[in-house]
Parts: sequence; structure tokens; C-alpha cells
Amino acid sequence: MNRKRSLPVVTACLVLSLGAGSVAAAAPVWSGEAGSVSQSQPAEPFCYDETSNPKADLSDLVARFSRANWMPTLQAMYQRRWPSGQKLAIAQAKDQYWDQFVDTSNFKAFAESMMVAIHEETHMWDLDGSRTEWDVRTASWINSTRQITGIPLHGGFPRREILPLIKDKLSDDMDGIYLRDREQGDYHLQGVLAELNAGLMGLPAVTVVQEYIEGIGASNARDIAATNLRYLLLYLRVAKDRHADYWAKIKNEPVLRDLVLIQFLRTAYWLEKSAPYTGKLGSPDADKITQTNYSPANIAILEEFTGRKVRTDSQKNCTA
Repeated sequence: MNRKRSLPVVTACLVLSLGAGSVAAAAPVWSGEAGSVSQSQPAEPFCYDETSNPKADLSDLVARFSRANWMPTLQAMYQRRWPSGQKLAIAQAKDQYWDQFVDTSNFKAFAESMMVAIHEETHMWDLDGSRTEWDVRTASWINSTRQITGIPLHGGFPRREILPLIKDKLSDDMDGIYLRDREQGDYHLQGVLAELNAGLMGLPAVTVVQEYIEGIGASNARDIAATNLRYLLLYLRVAKDRHADYWAKIKNEPVLRDLVLIQFLRTAYWLEKSAPYTGKLGSPDADKITQTNYSPANIAILEEFTGRKVRTDSQKNCTA
């Protein structure tokens, strides 16, 4: 089955099975690190960054890898190379769905399966009933030192409404799944944010172990990140142009505005880190989609919504 079509089907089933639940905290909760955005939106420029060490030696883990020790291997692998992955794996260690995503046949297949596994376990953490009440408020695992809960959503409108703004075929496969599909296309801001965040975990999950990847299991990781950012920016544009009341509500939510800014900078950060591995971790279309994400209309809506200027030069992970 085509990876671009098999991954979202699993996601959709799991998301729908979670249902609505109570939220861990009524007020937004931040876990921050140096350079993070505060709720008060400090005026000074900052850059998104997170800890990773993709050159850390894994030879001992590769030599000892087996079907019986895949979870300790996963945690040790990311402890060395990408602490956010380690911390998520620890938080989700008891989740029943891991076995559906992780390939334990050999280490290379295991590394390749991390795009799907970490993507889906991010959904499991973000959308857990203790943190997410569907279309009301949600949560986002950002990195090892920053997780956000109590993100207000105020419902929204079907994400299929952004389709008229997509004038090319660069994201056509994902458009068919997430926008043209009758059920998926009806998801609101909740779905847009959830898929972007999962994509922004799946991409670094394989970027830091790219030398072990030989198949196609992670071959659209960069496309997923770029496309889901496209959806978010276009969703904001449609909100402003066609849903004035909703636009006013979400624009008055500082934590949601901060999240949008972080995700924009974070996408730039990991697309740059993964750029040398285009072909293995993404198609050339990912960079073409990214170019459209930096169109004047998209940058204008981002800056209006967040209240911050962003850099469009070689430091796209930074505010101006």
C-alpha cells in the first residue's frame, strides 16, 4: 500500500477512537527552555532550536538490537541523538498501539519505522482525553522541555474550505486524504494542528537516524511537515476572510498565537536540518510547497495572527 495513503488511515482510526475527554488543566500550561515564547510574547527576536546530536554513536545498540529489546533501544537511541523522542517514548511506553507502528525485523527497518511510530505516538499524547476535549482545547508535545496543554480551539470550520486556495498539485495526495475526503475534510482546527504537530515529530525522528534508512517508509516525512504547515496558514487565511467571528476569537488567544508561531519556526528548523536527505526523507515537492508557504499572503497572515515578524532569509527558524 502507498505509504502516503496508509499512514493517514491509521491516524484517522486512532484519532476517532479517542473521542472527547476532559482536559488536564483549564489554563494553558507551558514547559519552556531558553528562547521559548512566553504567553506575554516578548518583543526581542528569538530562534527555535532543540537538542539533537545526529552523529552520536549507536553501534552498540545496533549490535544488540532484537525484537525483545526494541523499546529500551528506542529510548537509548533518542537519548543520544534526540531527547524529545526519548522523553515521548518514556511518556508513551505503556501505549497499546506501539506494536502497530514499529518494525522490529532488524535495526534498519526499526529506524525507518520511527517516522510513523513517533508521528502516531505524538497523536496519542496530544489527543489523550486528559489533555484534549475535541474542538474545544488540545495539547501539543513540542520537544523534550516544552509541552503545551489547554490550547483553546473554539471549534472552527471544515478544513476542506482551504481547497480553493491550493492552486497546484504539489500536495495532491495529502489533499485527497485530509481535505477532499468527506470525513477527514470535515475536521476543524483541531485536525489541522494535530497533523502538523505529529508531522513535526515524525520528521526529526528519522532525520537523526537517516543513515540507517534504506526503504521508502520515511520517504514523505518532509512533505508531511511542509504540507501541514500549508494547511495551517491557509486555514488562518480562510478564517479571516470568511469567518470573521471565529477569526476574532482565535486571534484573541495568546497561547494559540504562540503555538502557531512556534510551529512555523519549528517547521523551518527541521526542514533545514533534513534538507540534505531529500529523496530519502522527502520529495523535491517539499521545498516547492515551502516556497508557497513563504508567499506574501501567507507571511502576512502569520504575522498578523501572531503579532510577530519572521525572517525569510537563511534563518527562517527565527523572528525578526
